[in-house]
Order: sequence, then C-alpha cells, then structure tokens
Amino acid sequence: MTVKTIKHPHSKLAFRLGRKRPVARCPRFSLRNYLMRGLPAPPPSCDYTKPAGKALANVYENDTLGDCVIAGIAHVVGVLTANATGTPFIYNNKQIIQLYSAIGGYVPGEPSTDQGCDEQTALNYWENNGAPAGSHKIAGWLSVNAADPAEYRTALWLFENLYFGLELPDAWINPMPAETGFTWDVDGPADPSNGHCVAGVAYTAQGVVIDTWGMTGTLTDRAIARYGSPGSHGEVYTVVSQDAIAKATQKAPNGFDWSQLVADFDSMGGSVSATPGH
Repeated sequence: MTVKTIKHPHSKLAFRLGRKRPVARCPRFSLRNYLMRGLPAPPPSCDYTKPAGKALANVYENDTLGDCVIAGIAHVVGVLTANATGTPFIYNNKQIIQLYSAIGGYVPGEPSTDQGCDEQTALNYWENNGAPAGSHKIAGWLSVNAADPAEYRTALWLFENLYFGLELPDAWINPMPAETGFTWDVDGPADPSNGHCVAGVAYTAQGVVIDTWGMTGTLTDRAIARYGSPGSHGEVYTVVSQDAIAKATQKAPNGFDWSQLVADFDSMGGSVSATPGH
C-alpha cells in the first residue's frame, strides 16, 4: 500500500491518509446486542469537544505519516481524559510513533514502512496493551450500525466517542478541508485509495461532528450510512473506557444490558473488574 498525501488548499501544508481495510474480521461485539426497550432516546445534540480542544487541534504526525488510525486513538483519548478529569491527555510525537510502530510496523527513518494500519488491529492492541503501553487501557470496543442514526448517537452519548474507518470519496479531499466547520455529505463513490480514520466527538441534528487533521467538521447522516457501511468497506466503532461506563450507567441505568457487556468484555480479556454502578 502507498500512503496517499493530499495538499492543503490554502497553504504549503500536506496531510496524509493511511487507513487500511481489516485483513481479517476480528472477534467483536455489536452495540445493538446490549440495547433494551427501556433505553431512553439520546438527547437531540451532544458535545464532548470543549474540554478536549487542545488534543483535538493536534495533527499527531498525520501531516508526515500515514498514521490516521493512531491519530484517531489520540483524539479519542483526548476526549475521554478531558471529560473525565477536565484536562486532556496530549500525546507527544515519540508516543505517537511508538504506537504506529507497534500497531502498523512503522520503522522510524525507513519511509517504506509507512504503510498505514487498520482499526480492528489498533483497537485490539489498545484493549490488550494500553495506548501508550501500560496506560489508557480500554474496557473494550463495540461495532456500531452506520445505517441507524439513533444507534450511533446513543453510542456517542453514552461512551463519548465514535471511531470511523472510511474510504473517502475524492470530492472530500479535492480540495481537502481548509479549516474547522467543513461538511462531508454524500458526494460520489468511496475511493479505496482514500482510506482514512476519523474520531466522532459530538453530534447535532445534521450528523456527527468529527475530528481529523486537527480540524472539526460534520459528517452527515447520509454520508455515514453510505460510507460507513460494509458495502463501502466502512466501519464504525465506539471505544468503551471504564470511566465512560461508570458515567453511562448514570445516564441510562435501565435499558442497557450492562452486566452482559461487562461479562463479554471480561471474556475477551477486558479490564472491567465489576459491574459498573454496583
């Protein structure tokens, strides 16, 4: 795979893609299996960006490396830590490169090894090893249905993030976004050479607010249904941290099968020690 570079329309800056399709389907759990009839509807809008602004504005080497999957991890960690403590964890370049090396096989100083990586490998590494290793471990991760706006809004509301793997249509990056506030809507076929990972950090009636290359914009519901679907080789996940579970059980104490979720995560080597809220 050749990692694709795209040029910023109003500067000398360039950004990179680098998301690969999964080589094989990993064992995974689907959010819909835990949703019950008593679950309240998600609120009309939800925004976790404000305390995480410094982390979300960071490109995390995705201007020089095809590490968008790793940058997506860093943006999600920024949101989770900022909303848990008031201060976002911000990765340094060394930590980003260490993660890219561990997950994607990148060898610093050897450009031929800058080949990108895929979300499922990254999520399994994150769950088992932490990101960076030994810290910021997650309880697990769930697959989310891109065709169901209520489901992915519920995921973002409860767990404070979405994690997208997409093949972008050419129109989204020709030209690429110039600043925060862009909108990506349905605009042509998905392009396999434009594999990219973005983090979902908020939502409105129009769609999900995503963060990429240090900018935020809206990914419309139509676009999520089209490009996040298996037919377009898209993927949508939500990362589940222990802190987020503790808060989510307060938002939705009923209507979500928390005990089964914990049991399933523990069966896969997750780090949930007891049923949240008990």
